[in-house]
Amino acid sequence: MNILRTKEAVKSALQNISGPQRTVGFVPTMGALHEGHLALVEKAKESSDVVFVSIFVNPTQFNNPDDFAKYPNTLDKDLDLLKNTGVDYLFIPDIQEIYPEKPMLSIDFGDLERVLEGAFRPGHFNGVGIVVSKLLNIVKPHKAFFGQKDLQQVAVIKRLVADLSFDVEIVVVPTVREEDGLALSSRNLRLSPTERQSALILFKALSFAKDELLAGEPWLDVREKIDELIMTQIGVSLEYFELVRSDNMKILDKLEKNIPVSICTAAYVGEVRLIDNIAVID
Repeated sequence: MNILRTKEAVKSALQNISGPQRTVGFVPTMGALHEGHLALVEKAKESSDVVFVSIFVNPTQFNNPDDFAKYPNTLDKDLDLLKNTGVDYLFIPDIQEIYPEKPMLSIDFGDLERVLEGAFRPGHFNGVGIVVSKLLNIVKPHKAFFGQKDLQQVAVIKRLVADLSFDVEIVVVPTVREEDGLALSSRNLRLSPTERQSALILFKALSFAKDELLAGEPWLDVREKIDELIMTQIGVSLEYFELVRSDNMKILDKLEKNIPVSICTAAYVGEVRLIDNIAVID
């Protein structure tokens, strides 16, 4: 695995990848890697000749500076996890390399960013859009791999790629979970043992709501049951629990057939904010 720290180093590496038919797969991350990230790498290896991974904690997507300061930094562990995975290049730029100047551009994703994560984290998707644009322009991959756990981010990136005509295929990889259902997340490292146990209520609530919907229960009735369920879990504060159209995050008030539908949630477990989702209709 070759470690690259500058845009010029990435450019040189790309020039050394011979053969016009060689496909480049790219897995952008913010570090604090876990099995979910490794699933993205594995998928990239399956369908790409050369695999790039990046580790960059992007400051512009944190609307809360304290959250940025507390984001886990586990670079040594990350390197150990990646070294035997078959990754060809690891791009680890510093902030100055990505942002030599403060970006003046802002990206408005319309209705897609005014709900759920966009509503609760103003400016978040502008930061995501800018850094993903930069990374795609630097690495120039044929395919880029993202996790389904960040469902709204996936929708935002697909919109970005379509509207700006990036020549890249976005591949979505299913959420990886612990045996007890907890979605893998870098933020899980900040949970105490008690908080981690409390966090299981999120997947329990998602699974229950899905089963109720598919059994024919009205969504508003399901929502009332979910509110009662989560209120029983000490230390968990729900931000949202919504039924949405999976491709554009439009909030729904009932289950609609023949379109992709998911349930998305966000909650604070102690001081740690977690998100999760489950597909109801693929």
